[in-house]
Amino acid sequence: MAGKLKLLVCCGNGAGTSMMIKLNVEKVIKKIGLDVQSIYHCAISEGKSLASQYEVVLCSKNFVPMFQEAEKKGTKVIGLKNVISVKEIEESLLGVGIK
Repeated sequence: MAGKLKLLVCCGNGAGTSMMIKLNVEKVIKKIGLDVQSIYHCAISEGKSLASQYEVVLCSKNFVPMFQEAEKKGTKVIGLKNVISVKEIEESLLGVGIK
């Protein structure tokens, strides 16, 4: 992927967990030097309608099926097993070809 990325981070309520994921994504971005335009965190209900406007969606593994329509439009959806693991976030981003 080239150019500035837009990342969407979602959790059940769009408050605590998605904010923690966002903070850890920011650490990974700084570490691996991703060119990111924005990171937005929100609740799954809002994220479902916004997802296709983003290149990457990060959420808990159990929410991945909710983003099937966005995946069909080319959005990469990353389901995290451990939502607070910086290592898992880094490996997941690199695993889907985000560099």
